[in-house]
Amino acid sequence: MKAHDGMYIDGAWRPAAGRDTIAVVNPVDEQVIAQVPAGTAEDVDAAVRAARAALPGWAATAPAERAARIAALRDVLVARKDEIAATVTAELGAPLPFSQLVHAGVPVLVAGSYAELAASYAFEEKVGNSTVYAEPVGVVGAITPWNYPLHQIVAKVAPALAAGCTVVLKPAEDTPLTAQLFAEAVDEAGVPAGVFNLVTGLGPVAGQALAEHDGVDLVSFTGSTAVGRRIGATAGAAVKRVALELGGKSANVILPSADLAKAVGVGVANVMGNSGQTCSAWTRMLVHTSQYDEAVALAAEAAAKYDDRIGPLVSAKQHARVRGYIEKGVAEGARLVAGGAEAPREQGYFVSPTVFADVTPEMTIAQEEIFGPVVSLIRYEDEDDALRIANGTVYGLAGAVWAGDDAEAVAFARRMDTGQVDINGGRFNPLAPFGGYKQSGVGRELGSHGLAEYLQTKSLQF
Repeated sequence: MKAHDGMYIDGAWRPAAGRDTIAVVNPVDEQVIAQVPAGTAEDVDAAVRAARAALPGWAATAPAERAARIAALRDVLVARKDEIAATVTAELGAPLPFSQLVHAGVPVLVAGSYAELAASYAFEEKVGNSTVYAEPVGVVGAITPWNYPLHQIVAKVAPALAAGCTVVLKPAEDTPLTAQLFAEAVDEAGVPAGVFNLVTGLGPVAGQALAEHDGVDLVSFTGSTAVGRRIGATAGAAVKRVALELGGKSANVILPSADLAKAVGVGVANVMGNSGQTCSAWTRMLVHTSQYDEAVALAAEAAAKYDDRIGPLVSAKQHARVRGYIEKGVAEGARLVAGGAEAPREQGYFVSPTVFADVTPEMTIAQEEIFGPVVSLIRYEDEDDALRIANGTVYGLAGAVWAGDDAEAVAFARRMDTGQVDINGGRFNPLAPFGGYKQSGVGRELGSHGLAEYLQTKSLQF
């Protein structure tokens, strides 16, 4: 797609307030592929004003009509899926088959789920002598990350629209072209002017202006825990609602009764998907000491299969960050059994699929979010030890448990301090709530729980 040189505000593309731009770089060859406007507080203010002006009309629109607009948006995403995949591949670097299947495919499922929920959700209920209404929170400031650029947008915008809210989106500066394409899709789907608005820009400028704007009623942010803390503090000072989906350091717990080869193979694949740039990736593999050596060999073998199958990291900054973590793992005594910090190619932000053995729970690579194709194998002595290690970080976003039968895995998963756990390789469910415990965030995305984040209740007593 051709990049827009303006902002999508009040149903039209309009010039940015300033002249500064952001270069969009292809992480495969490090070439600049586009320039987009670097929005300012003035752009954000114009977008918020448009969203607030459109709010009464959209909030009063019948849920069935809101559902129809979201369904139309889904259909546009389906029609443009090849363009979406190519755009994500160009600015994120994901291999095209992965972009087609995941980056273009999953948002269609999520948008479809909210088209159905908007039409069927109980926005009104009787409770004793009261009638309780679920009403839109108001104007939503959505700040999205680069790792799943379209999915994260749809996971915020679709439920907000279903609830009757209006939206101002500030996408990640690394992947703004996908956001512009989404704005085109919104326009093509016939969503009324002002209901959705897009401002591209830098986080400390446009993102901060959006989070601080007194015309925004809820800030929905996905990104690092450090930035999430600042947004939460800003919103708290203004008594403003937040939904925060933050970092993760998920444990992949393999109990002795599990199919070890399958659990290790799927676990490595989970981390290598999207080049490890997934907040819910199972980056800590916990294996019983009796099976540890076999698991290490299986993990190294599995990782080697991904050498030519994963894309680069998104940027030079991310590339340096991940390589720094690998070097720190070696320095702290972990044993490299696959990959390493050395760049596998002369050009592009590539990192080799990396597996560490002999990792102890207190090591930096076992505690901090790396956000790259790096797996750490940690041994445990018994289930209580495994649980202590699994719960032994500040995060609690996701995880996995493998066992000989589901009941055994479920019993362990119920003791984990985390928001979502895959049981024996459970599949993605767009209706299941996603979000974290502890410092992995506040609130939930997807399904009816995700819709509820954008609603507030009013009760009438009779």
